[in-house]
Amino acid sequence: MGDSKEQRILRYVLQHAVARDPQSVLEAIDTYCSQKEWAMNVGDKKGLIVDTVVQEQRPSTLLELGAYCGYSAVRMARLLPPGARLLTIELNPDYATITQQMLEFAGLQDRVTVIIGASQDIIPQLKKKYDVDTLDMVFLDHWKDRYLPDTLLLEECGLLRKGTVLLADNVIRPGAPDFLAHVRGSSRFECTHFSSYLEYSEMVDGLEKAVYVGPGSPARP
Repeated sequence: MGDSKEQRILRYVLQHAVARDPQSVLEAIDTYCSQKEWAMNVGDKKGLIVDTVVQEQRPSTLLELGAYCGYSAVRMARLLPPGARLLTIELNPDYATITQQMLEFAGLQDRVTVIIGASQDIIPQLKKKYDVDTLDMVFLDHWKDRYLPDTLLLEECGLLRKGTVLLADNVIRPGAPDFLAHVRGSSRFECTHFSSYLEYSEMVDGLEKAVYVGPGSPARP
């Protein structure tokens, strides 16, 4: 793969963070990406919003769409209650390898399963292949044009239950307008917007929290 930015981030963590200390891993990534090379992690500001939602929800089964370097997987896995698990789907095998190494260094590998593949291929396999009944929470942080089709697919596959929380990053910048229009216009979801800033910058961004309230409800007029 050569020496990529993602490998440099991992190397910085291995050199500057403390093994089996997830918080130090997050701080090392934030330091590197704010001072050396920008990268598309959720970041420290929006990360606090993610922390709050995970702590409120206390999910037993959490799905992440888009692992990148493992920042948000470390961030969420460190807050999971005992016995809970996080499944993270990453299309890029190089990123998936870095995520796995990041989780192992943070001491969180037993809580997280890294799955390599396209979300639209893996989501239909979650029940049979990965023993998922329904999901308590989904963190969407992959390709923005996949937010809506994957949300529809999760519902179609019976993976959402009443109370499942979808938390979507970057809904303002770069933006996911079709996803926002769908969840805000559907009576099957109750939405809350958290305004924040794009990771490691002063540009406005936001996260959308959409709570699934059940099937069979008509779209709002």
